[in-house]
Parts: sequence; C-alpha cells; structure tokens
Amino acid sequence: MSSHVRHITIDCADAYELATFWAEVLGTQVSDEDAPGDPEALVEAPGAALLFISVPEPKSTKNRLHLDIQPDDRTRDEEVERLLALGATMAGDHRKPNGRGWATLADPEGNEFCVECGAAERARLTGSRLPVTADDVTAAVRLAVDALGESATDNWRVPAGSLDWDCWETVEHLSDDLFAYAVQLGPRTPPVESEVPYRWAPEREGGPWNAVFADPEAGTAGLLQTLEASGALLSAMVRTASPAVRSYHSYGVSDPEGFAAMGIVETLVHTHDVAEGLGITWSPPAALCDRVLARLFPDAPADEDRWTVLLWSTGRAGLPGRERVTSWRWQGAPLG
Repeated sequence: MSSHVRHITIDCADAYELATFWAEVLGTQVSDEDAPGDPEALVEAPGAALLFISVPEPKSTKNRLHLDIQPDDRTRDEEVERLLALGATMAGDHRKPNGRGWATLADPEGNEFCVECGAAERARLTGSRLPVTADDVTAAVRLAVDALGESATDNWRVPAGSLDWDCWETVEHLSDDLFAYAVQLGPRTPPVESEVPYRWAPEREGGPWNAVFADPEAGTAGLLQTLEASGALLSAMVRTASPAVRSYHSYGVSDPEGFAAMGIVETLVHTHDVAEGLGITWSPPAALCDRVLARLFPDAPADEDRWTVLLWSTGRAGLPGRERVTSWRWQGAPLG
C-alpha cells in the first residue's frame, strides 16, 4: 500500500490572483469552480495540480520547497522572458555561457521557482537523442485521426496504398497494433517470451489478424474513434509504466519508449497507406519522424528529409543514390 500526491498546496495572500498567474505559466486555466475572492483556487495541468489557499500570514523566508519547470515549445531563456512579462521577478540567475544552468524566479507573491532547459534544448546542448514520449503517441494518433477525418469519400473499402488490405482494414489493423503494444506493458510481470494471449484472427482470408475490430454500423467516424481510443491506451501505458519495464515483441524485447516509438511508426506509415487509398495528403511533423527514426532506425540516413527517410526505412519510398528497401525491421531493444 502507498499514497500519492494529490495537490501541491501553496499558502498565499490572494489565492485566485496567484492561481491566475500560475495558470498562465502552465498554459491552463483556473478551475471553473473558483472565482476572485475565493479562499482557495485550483490549477490543474498535466503532471501537476496546484492548490492555492489564502492565509493571513505573509511569506517571511525562502521556501523549503519549490517548483522546477521546463518549457515545452521554446528555449529556457525565451521562457524566462515570457514569465518576467507575466509578473515574475528574477531572484537568482544561474545560467551559464554554455547554455547550461537555470534561472531562479519569484512569482508575484515571492515564491521561488526555477526555470530549466526543456528536453529538446537539453538534447541539443548535450548532443543526445531526444526521447519518444507518451505525448508523442497522442500527437501522432490525433494528427492521423484529424487527417483521415477530412476524407470526402464514404468508400473505405478501396486498397490502402500498396497493401493487400483495404483502408477500413488498415485502420482496424492500426488500432489493433496500438492496443497490442499497450497491453504488453499492462501485466504486473510483463511477458518477455510471448504476447499477452488475446485471440487474434482475420475476418477474411488474407485480412489482418486482429483482436480489435470496429463496428461497421458506426461508420468511418466510429472506426476513427476506435483508433483514437487505442492510441489513448498506449499513451497511458507508456506514461505510467516504469522505464525499467521490459516486454515481448516479435522483433525483440523492448521498453515503454520502444513501444511508444513502434506505435508512432505504425500510425505514421499506415496513415500514409490509407491516405494514398483515399486520395488525401498526409505529411507528419519532421521532428516527430526524427525522434522515432533515432529510436528504432538509428542507422537511417541523417541528411535527408525525415519523413521521406521513414517511408524509405519501411519500404514505402525511394531515396536518391540508395537501393529501395524491400525487407525491413526496426531495432526495438532498449538503447544504452
């Protein structure tokens, strides 16, 4: 048995006003149940829940507990400037000329917090690989669902690109892949010699072997809903599983990051297949392609367009001066 942290609670003079500042910092909103003048105000964001409580006592000394934050989509220095504009003040500048270090700021009531480099900036500074995350899984699946949802045709029984399956079957197969990767991480003792024993079977000779099928009566909207649901399962498992977890895959035992990367590759390339069949455009973000290439295809060419390289690595496109890939597999084993 154990406990978990529900909130980080911060005493302050004006709960709602300080909560509003922190909601801006974290890119979220103050709870709809709170209003100016309330004695408490709640701010919830991914990975953090801050509860502000108005108290009569003023802050008198340096906090023994403080928050460290990292920007998601900008540099540390850009984030420092943004937060200063929001009303923070500089309490201590520990940034170094080589880009390392941090800045200690104080919020409008003087509570200290530190701003560090985000994951992408840290990777650039250290020359290390940027990891594949649960958020990447969510982003990939949502991009795929949104792109496929733009199709103007109701006939998804046309061939999916060069595959032997039609577009409907391919999306079902993708949903099944994401589900299968999620459940490999689910047991308390994940299997390392076999798959979790669900029953997989095709609906027709030559069709994909799935445990997950969409109800045809729900139409393509329902089909895409199953895809998004399976993606959410994988994202949740990657987010909550210990990095030390290992589980079976037919290409070798892998870790949560490996299963995340596999799910993203499946999503990107099978959406490509379906988009070809439906006659719609599909071009995922280069940075996302780069992260999964670095994780699963570390020997792939580094000097070409990242999406084209991923298509080439999975046998779906050519690269100038290189032979077309006709047989491929990724490297799912955890990287050192």
